[in-house]
Amino acid sequence: MPLLTDPRPRNCRRATGESWVPEPVVLLVEDEPLVLLVAQDALEAGGYAVLPAQLSSEALNIIDSRIGELAGLVTDIRLPDGPDGWEIARRARELRSDLPIVYATADSAADWSAKGVPNSVVVQKPYAGAQLLTAISTLMTAADTNRTS
Repeated sequence: MPLLTDPRPRNCRRATGESWVPEPVVLLVEDEPLVLLVAQDALEAGGYAVLPAQLSSEALNIIDSRIGELAGLVTDIRLPDGPDGWEIARRARELRSDLPIVYATADSAADWSAKGVPNSVVVQKPYAGAQLLTAISTLMTAADTNRTS
């Protein structure tokens, strides 16, 4: 499925009243194709450009090569064949200490206090798109506020 593994955001800019401004880019890591599409649709409807990744290796490559472009990370915790979401988030935070991170999980939320990075949140699966959008938007707003104060 090339659409799911294409590392370029589908929508890179949005119109404001007078000009085009870049959309914030979110790396979305999810191994389940249908969940990935639902989450991607919700984030794009909320004004974000999405870099989808289904594999840990894809996510780490994007983090290592494009961390400066990322405004946030949404990652599933349980991923097959490689690092889990906890490790992906830690790698992203090594490179960008203020990157907003949302973990999505059906069964690992109880581990968040021990394994999650600071200033992150967990969204329990199954979730509504609005929950995911609210979680990442809230963290991004807080990160922006902290940067400007």
